[in-house]
Amino acid sequence: QVQLIESGGGLVQAGGSLRLSCAASGRTFSGYAMGWFRQPPGKEREFVAAFTRNGNTRYADSVKGRFTISRDYAESTVYLQMNTLKPEDTAVYYCAARSMGSWILTTSYDYWGQGTQVTVSS
Repeated sequence: QVQLIESGGGLVQAGGSLRLSCAASGRTFSGYAMGWFRQPPGKEREFVAAFTRNGNTRYADSVKGRFTISRDYAESTVYLQMNTLKPEDTAVYYCAARSMGSWILTTSYDYWGQGTQVTVSS
């Protein structure tokens, strides 16, 4: 089992920044590839950013150039730095861990955090 706990969400004005953290515990963190997803109000969960199995990063077009995913193996934590936030970035953000499968599909991920709310005001 892997437990994931997100933090760092909140209310920010458009153009501002937030850094989300996802602390992992349980089984070996390095055995999983991590990703971030979000679920805007009234919409389905969507891909935001992820590591591929060989350590490369992938981003949704809507966040490319503004968001950065990173990880700290020593702390078993993955981060999502979000800059130049827009009102359309408002969503509940989830981190997730997968052992195999596509980095972009929610169905590939085995473990999910509880989510953290990000609200961007205009």
